[in-house]
Amino acid sequence: MIILLFGPPGSGKGTQARLISEWLNFPSLSTGDMLRSEAQQESELGRKIRETLAAGQYVSDETVNLIVLQQLERNPDSGLILDGYPRTVAQAIYLENALLERGFPPPVVVHLDVPAEEIVMRLSSRASCPQCKRILNLLQNPPRVEGRCDECGSELVRRDDDKPEVVRSRLETYVRLTGPVIAHYTGSNYLLFNGNRKPDVVFGEIRGGLRPHHEHWLNDR
Repeated sequence: MIILLFGPPGSGKGTQARLISEWLNFPSLSTGDMLRSEAQQESELGRKIRETLAAGQYVSDETVNLIVLQQLERNPDSGLILDGYPRTVAQAIYLENALLERGFPPPVVVHLDVPAEEIVMRLSSRASCPQCKRILNLLQNPPRVEGRCDECGSELVRRDDDKPEVVRSRLETYVRLTGPVIAHYTGSNYLLFNGNRKPDVVFGEIRGGLRPHHEHWLNDR
């Protein structure tokens, strides 16, 4: 069972991916995290990815497709959550062919809908801990000691691509590229949720929507 998790940057895809992963015991793959990890490498590819992400743009289909294909081959008998992929129709077609060749059923789409200005507010106020990976909103949940993680005391960092002007550029790119992809997925395997609510409320609805698909997948294994 392949679950595709859609939503603009900052919509809570990472949180919901973690919750779904814990519930179903499926591995969760965030292509964004993998690309940012590569961007930290002092290589030509790392430099190009770093510049692309800082500008609020997306890397090539070829690079992302290769990363996802590796994950499909590592999990041939398990369910898998793909967080933020595919981002283009070309990627969607590539994924469909890859799934068909490997005997996977059609994917189930979970789409989180959040207003643009809410996204800008969320991301431009975000900081993270490089040590324990904790993410917090500096306006809604500021640390007890300014600039330091409450859990481990490490210095919090702000990503270049969380600046308001870059966030707006990322959202424009997301709408332009992902709109046609979302339109590509219709029918009973497409599930739309209001992501502008508390994470546990959103997850409760997602769990209810996914349960019949999961049960069907288990029965067909």
